[in-house]
This record gives sequence, structure tokens and C-alpha cells, in this order.
Amino acid sequence: MWINDEKVLGVLGGMGPLATQLFYRIIIEKTDANCDQEHINMMILSHATMPDRTKEIMEGRRENLLKLLIKDARTLEHGGAEVIAIPCNTSHVLMDRLQENVSIRIINMVEETVKYIAETFPDKDLRIGILGTDGTINTGLYQKALERAGITPIVPGCESQKLVMKLIYEGVKNGGEIDFTDFITIQEELLAKNCNAAILACTELSCLREMYQLPNYYIDAMVILAEQSIRACGGKIKGSKQERK
Repeated sequence: MWINDEKVLGVLGGMGPLATQLFYRIIIEKTDANCDQEHINMMILSHATMPDRTKEIMEGRRENLLKLLIKDARTLEHGGAEVIAIPCNTSHVLMDRLQENVSIRIINMVEETVKYIAETFPDKDLRIGILGTDGTINTGLYQKALERAGITPIVPGCESQKLVMKLIYEGVKNGGEIDFTDFITIQEELLAKNCNAAILACTELSCLREMYQLPNYYIDAMVILAEQSIRACGGKIKGSKQERK
């Protein structure tokens, strides 16, 4: 099926569809390629009817969600994928158990993002904000990973978290009107809490970053996942010295 020996990336997507297409575009734009054949090979499974991850987790249906994720990951593996990327932060709550059920590597977006932060910021008293769904925040997904790296995690207060969810679900996911003053309110809280930076820990917020050209203060976990996906498949990142294997 494939005409070279580079690893094939399987994308377990559709969570949501807009974020998946952005993930694909980021990979294309960040790959140092002069022709079609210098891009990485990809298989994209867009499972748009996957139940809402936050709702499944918050309402105690993790096993059902895990079963569906395993099925999709195995579909990609059996189709020829050699590495899997999942552009959905909340689903990473189940990452360890999901990885146990496939024989190929699944790139851990959370761990890669925290690793990037630890290597990029020399400040020993680092305070990093986390913007994500209720499912991501309430499970402590990023908080635990940051703490393991010796970094202080900062989450929005109750009212700001409601605004984060509003931006994700009523803005990006349903294509509704976005009130950017909501984001400014969230940002003001992050700055008031002396955050050195903030993680966009939801791929819909990655879409928001694109729409509003958010500053580098915001660390986009999906961009980091895209770069790691390129590297894992033997590609070269624009501006880097890494060559194809």
C-alpha cells in the first residue's frame, strides 16, 4: 500500500471534526517538504459519532468510551498504522489502558506537552495554567503530569471554567458566536494568578488559537502532538536539523 519505508501515522480523530482537520493541516504546514512525497503517510479515522468524552467520563461511562477507543485504535493498527496520534486531550485520561490494548505506540500528548514545558522554561518556580474541558480538569490529567515534573499547575476558578466550556461547546463545537471577551476574562485570571504560560488543553481551543492568533503565552498541546507525530514517522520539522531516518 505504501511506497516507502517511513512509518505510517494513524490519527484517531473526529473528536471533534474541526480539530481533526486542523491537526492534519498543522502536520502539513510544519513538515519540511518540497514535494508530496516528502510528507509523512497518514491514515485518518474521523469517528465523529464518538460519545462526548467529558460527558462519558463525568457520568461514569469510562468503560464504554475505552471500548470504542480500543476498537478505533485497533482499526488503525490493522490498517497499517505504526504510530497513533489522538488529537483529543480528554481521551488521554484513558491513555494507559488504551496503550495496553494495542501493540504500536500511541503518542501521549499530555506527557509530550509537559516535557516541552519543562525543557523550554528554565524557571524553577514555574506556574502553568490549564485550559480544558471539565473532564480534563476534574480528572487532574495535566495537573498530575505537571506536578510530576515539579511544575505548579493552575486551573481556572469556577466562573472562568464555565466560560472555557462555553467557548468550547457553544463557540467552536457548534459553530456558534464566540464572545472573545469571555477569553479575555479567563486570561486576566491566569495573569492575576501569576501564570508563566497556559496550556491549551483542548483541541477546540487550538481552533480558537487559529481563529484569533493567540500569543505564544498559550502552549498548544495539539501543535506539540503534531510535531511529535512528524518526528515519530521519520519526517523533518521546518526549521530543525532533524533528517529523515
